[in-house]
Amino acid sequence: MESPGRPEKGDIVKVIIKPYDQGVKVNGIVQRVLTKKKVHTRGHKVMLRDGTVGRLVKILKKNK
Repeated sequence: MESPGRPEKGDIVKVIIKPYDQGVKVNGIVQRVLTKKKVHTRGHKVMLRDGTVGRLVKILKKNK
């Protein structure tokens, strides 16, 4: 799977939440980026505004 790039605070994203094998995906707005690296092979870990923590699947809309 190709990395969707580094998310930023305020981006609208789709994340997958644990347990990853169940494939539960949710949409939300990034509150914090928890991954320190610029690139992450399994997707950046982010915290959404509602407190959900998950790995980035797709950036739906960049914050300008």
